[in-house]
Amino acid sequence: MMKALRTTLLALLLIAAVPAFAQQPPAPPAAGAPAASTEWSSLSPDQQKLLERFRDRWGTLPPERQQSLARGSQRWLSMTPEQREGAKERFQRWRDLPPENRRELRDKWQQFRALPPDQQEALRGNFRKFKQLTPQQRQRLQERWRNATPEQRQRLLEHARERQQQRQQRQGRRLPRP
Repeated sequence: MMKALRTTLLALLLIAAVPAFAQQPPAPPAAGAPAASTEWSSLSPDQQKLLERFRDRWGTLPPERQQSLARGSQRWLSMTPEQREGAKERFQRWRDLPPENRRELRDKWQQFRALPPDQQEALRGNFRKFKQLTPQQRQRLQERWRNATPEQRQRLLEHARERQQQRQQRQGRRLPRP
């Protein structure tokens, strides 16, 4: 029982940190304004049960951590069993990564978060398209990228950017004028 709860909690923490849900973060507090603490009593009974291992030290956690755990627990509780199982699997893959790979992924995530919203959405769209490819098509594309020289990769990226700009221009012409 404790192992299942621990696994669930660890999956919850990953969910709070991973972009898999592609949600916009809440607006940050004003510059210099401290984050407000989340009282244990303000959590729902289900959230308290899920976060039980933090109960005794809840008041000592930084407010940002409290808020993150509260949001993550609410997100976890709103998932279907299938979504929870997928989250557990993703978290296990994350835990199995060497620390350097995790650090690299965190850095990439920060780079992504620093992009303007339109570029973030373009990347999400490209990822959705990639996921729609057949496994064979994905493998060929990955091999093509892996086998490309740095110059070839740069040309591929430039070509993709040009296609993206052309699509955006076409969409701009198709939008109705207000």
